[in-house]
Amino acid sequence: MAMPGHREESALRKELGLGDLVLAQVLCVVGSTWVGIAAKLGRAHVAFWLGAMALFYVPLAVVVIHLNRLLPLEGGLYQWAKAGFGEMAGFMTAWNLWVYAVIVTGAIVFVVPTDLSYMIGPSAAWLASSIPATLLITGAIVAGITLVAIRGLDIGKWLHNAGSIMVMSAYALLLPLPLWALWRGVVHHYEPFPWEPPTLNWFSVAVFGQMTVGALSGFEYVAILAGECRSAATTIGRSVVLSAPIICAMFILGTSSVLTFVGNQPINVIGPIPQTFRLAFGAGSWVAPFAIFLMIARAIASASLIFTGLTRLPMTAGWDNLVPAWFSRLDPRRGTPVNSILFVAAVVMVLILLSMLGVHEQEASQLLGNSAIVLYAVAYVALFLLPLAGALRASAPRWIRIAAAAGLVSSLVSLVIAVYPIVDVVSREAYAAKVCGVVVIANMLGVLIYRTSKAKALSR
Repeated sequence: MAMPGHREESALRKELGLGDLVLAQVLCVVGSTWVGIAAKLGRAHVAFWLGAMALFYVPLAVVVIHLNRLLPLEGGLYQWAKAGFGEMAGFMTAWNLWVYAVIVTGAIVFVVPTDLSYMIGPSAAWLASSIPATLLITGAIVAGITLVAIRGLDIGKWLHNAGSIMVMSAYALLLPLPLWALWRGVVHHYEPFPWEPPTLNWFSVAVFGQMTVGALSGFEYVAILAGECRSAATTIGRSVVLSAPIICAMFILGTSSVLTFVGNQPINVIGPIPQTFRLAFGAGSWVAPFAIFLMIARAIASASLIFTGLTRLPMTAGWDNLVPAWFSRLDPRRGTPVNSILFVAAVVMVLILLSMLGVHEQEASQLLGNSAIVLYAVAYVALFLLPLAGALRASAPRWIRIAAAAGLVSSLVSLVIAVYPIVDVVSREAYAAKVCGVVVIANMLGVLIYRTSKAKALSR
């Protein structure tokens, strides 16, 4: 198959190697909140993790490696969907992925005030529920990652690598914590791999939906930066293979550690790992604040990585004249899309503010997260359809199509169940309406932008 491309891609600097990509995969996929969400399933969490990995995680890795070998291009999924289903499908897939990335960047940054309150201690418990404090903290973080994005990946990759190392360090403290507690007599029971048959109800299916498209997603995201990777056709696939087992172990054992200490207490789904460290070490220990600091650093670095990727989607769409060329203009010295970066930064801050109006902080976090999951699931439906239908189907062997079918079903389940909240909310109906409203309005806006751009192109 002839590989399409853009001459503009040659102006991008090839900053990312295999080591950078492995660390980026860990940073992009592994977060703090997911082990808390999975812990809500109790001893059945291992069964659900294994099911999510078999039905979604492995199929995602298989399909991403296959498509990246076919089309190792800047823009990743946007380019794949455009080649498989046409220009409009490519644009709408990229649009859903872009809006997802804007929301999830806001959701990640939104975690920081809660983590700070755990790090400082009881005197700072007010931080997470204070709108002015939250806006001040998140605004400073967004300003910082914006400056890093403008400077370029030659600097940005070091922030991302450091964040990945820090999250692995935090998990290196978290995973053996139950063994230390057993030795000290702090706890009397620990099951690293508890087993309980899964109970299928609306709540467990809702958690499963978040564990798939929420927790286990992200392998394809790094492919957005393919034009800035060295030997992208092979290194992105290798990064998936190398990072996958590390990520699986971190999620399963991390959930077991949270359950060991939190037990039947209410789980803070915004900051379950900081909550666990506080319960394990108490208020007077330096270990808990240090471990929480590692998670805060990870959140900032992860937000920076996702922010960097989402600024590249308007740039590549601009190359195809689907959005104003203003988005694709590169800084002549740094080779970064400065206009796109500044626009995205403004959108992220507006979104954080809107999500906090009239709700508590955990509901705001879940609202951001579930809206993002629905948009991401839409993009994943397109991703998993590529080996099953369209122009790229012929290049996919049967075993890849089987994997894609499993991933497609999991994505559809996540798409439908995301309106079901797993935390206490002011109103279930209002919550579902907000999630649906975000997705419907976002896609209507995307269609409007696409049709307006095509109409302008035809009138020239």
